[in-house]
Amino acid sequence: MTHHDTPLRTAIVGAGKMGGIHAKVLRKLSQNKLVAIVDVQEDKAKKLAKEYKCEYFTNVKDLIGKVDAVTISAPTKSHLAIAEVLISNKIPVLIEKPLAASSAEGEKIVALAKENQTIVAVGHSERCNPVVQAMKRLEIEPKFIEATRISPYSFRSTDIGVVFDMMIHDIDIILALAQSKIAKVDAAGVNVIGDNEDISNARITFQNGCIANITASRLALKTVRKIRLFSRQAYLSLDFLKKEGLVIKADPNVDAVKWVKEKQQQGDFDFSGVNWPDLLHIEHLDIDDREPLRVEQEAFLNSIIDTSARPEVTAEEGLAALECAEAILKSLKEHPWD
Repeated sequence: MTHHDTPLRTAIVGAGKMGGIHAKVLRKLSQNKLVAIVDVQEDKAKKLAKEYKCEYFTNVKDLIGKVDAVTISAPTKSHLAIAEVLISNKIPVLIEKPLAASSAEGEKIVALAKENQTIVAVGHSERCNPVVQAMKRLEIEPKFIEATRISPYSFRSTDIGVVFDMMIHDIDIILALAQSKIAKVDAAGVNVIGDNEDISNARITFQNGCIANITASRLALKTVRKIRLFSRQAYLSLDFLKKEGLVIKADPNVDAVKWVKEKQQQGDFDFSGVNWPDLLHIEHLDIDDREPLRVEQEAFLNSIIDTSARPEVTAEEGLAALECAEAILKSLKEHPWD
């Protein structure tokens, strides 16, 4: 299916907060026409459908034959069951992150996609964040990555721990940057409010030698979302909230390093008046401010229209993030605090 002069007929399953956001994004995109909303709670489906002037259903089976692409933003535990109905009918799906409730369920979704040769994208929207997109363009081989994602308690997502709730974003980004299989995972976590971890730190060692250190907390006083990346070629510092990034490349700064070494060899040079950052050639990353969900939906819809295009995050990548998250949770259990 390469030729699509008519817009793709799209639907959203799950009329909660994320479903509403997806509906708003889809409305802006010419590649599609939103034709239906599905939610097991009829009043929720009806309300969102009324707002977007489309049909509503309470059963995902009612979409078959009426749609060309579906966004699944229902609770994680129902992802597999919903996806199964659609993929078996060769309907491409974009599944909100995490891909499924477990890697075993994620594997089933990946297998279904292969078997039915149907596109499955995963809504790791942070990968479409302008800072990550800018970072991707630089093609840097990281040696060390440090990610921090902390925020005040939101009183939502209490059924899952911070690893599946928040850290999963950075896991996906780091796997995309490291481009290597995981060799080892060490993690620690603390449960404060519920039965699941609210704070966690993980150190991931990759087979290619890259090391990542990730911290996530939902009990912080303020919101911080940062990634720092060190490599031979450059140092990068990214702030997702401020939507800004710095890059210090090694090549243009060779002179600064040489100058310091020469002065050190003199032995009597007074460095007290020298400000290190002033010596450096620092670039601000060029960031286009496209909405991450829009980038994600455009890539998904385009991959259906044009067979040579691909979604931002594939089912396989969504599964890899799940497997890594599970390895972190397993390590948490092995390092109990109490």
